[in-house]
Amino acid sequence: MRTLKEIPIGGEARVVKLHGMGALKRRIMDMGITKGVTVRVRKLAPLGDPIEITVRGYQLSIRKEDAATIEVEE
Repeated sequence: MRTLKEIPIGGEARVVKLHGMGALKRRIMDMGITKGVTVRVRKLAPLGDPIEITVRGYQLSIRKEDAATIEVEE
């Protein structure tokens, strides 16, 4: 299982499954990160957390802890 947290800067991946529960899963889905969507990692913050990604044509930041719950395939 590979997660969004493991994708390098500039890499793209397709979301396979969300492993979060309850409010966490709902928040991730509300941001537009759903099964089948392509996500591109744009950059990391200076200390490595959060990760800036592009999803559905817009940019957002997500904590590494949350990114670890998103299973992807390249």
